[in-house]
Amino acid sequence: MSDTPEVAPPGVNINVPHSARIYDYWLGGKDNFAVDRAVGEAMIKAIPGMRYMAGENRKFVHRVARDLVKKEGVRQFLDVGTGIPTRPNLHEIAQRHAREARVVYVDNDPIVLVHARALMISTDEGRSEYISADLRDPESILADKVLNETLDFSEPIGLTLIAILMLIADEDDPWSTVDVLRDKMPSGSLLAITHPTADFAPDEVNEAVAAATGAGMTLVARTESQVRRFFGDWELLEPGLVPVSSWRPDEPVDNPKAAYYWSGVARKP
Repeated sequence: MSDTPEVAPPGVNINVPHSARIYDYWLGGKDNFAVDRAVGEAMIKAIPGMRYMAGENRKFVHRVARDLVKKEGVRQFLDVGTGIPTRPNLHEIAQRHAREARVVYVDNDPIVLVHARALMISTDEGRSEYISADLRDPESILADKVLNETLDFSEPIGLTLIAILMLIADEDDPWSTVDVLRDKMPSGSLLAITHPTADFAPDEVNEAVAAATGAGMTLVARTESQVRRFFGDWELLEPGLVPVSSWRPDEPVDNPKAAYYWSGVARKP
């Protein structure tokens, strides 16, 4: 183990774990610190398949970006809680199938901002932007100048909330937060969500949640019905609200419930 002191960008507290950096650690990235790795390992101890779960979550993002462009005709995306870049990024998948696709990424972690330029590499026809904002203040996201210059709110938008709503406690009413974003979306827009759950393996998940909360993080695993509430009256696309590995998989899945996430995509009437 190196004795070299860890150095962080301005605004990054290396003594407090952060979900984006823990996720980066699970995916084999290097943009994490000792405190993130300690919590990440504690959660792996609780859920040995945690790295597999993180990978399945990323695969879902890729399938959603592809299908929303190719099958639903979406040409613009708002990705809230984007996390540290892991290639291919959402805009790379979208622009692979429609070079004119536009994507706005949103996150509030300074270390994500450091990597924002990597996110902004776009096709000549399309556009990729990043704004620093917090999901808990959806009005500030929707009022952002860059967002409104990049996305056309008269055309359908793909709103993606991937493994982010778990960071808002029930008492802070994440459902109302999502309502604000959904209400702003034009007709024909689509909402994609993944959310960890204890429905499949309660003992493992509860132990992992305890490890995170013991380190000062907010982490909430929610039931199928609680996750379904986030979609409001929007119509779920086939196959509905399902384990993340079984949302339109590219290959047969032996055990869909091995990744403890609910997932779904719904369309605004």
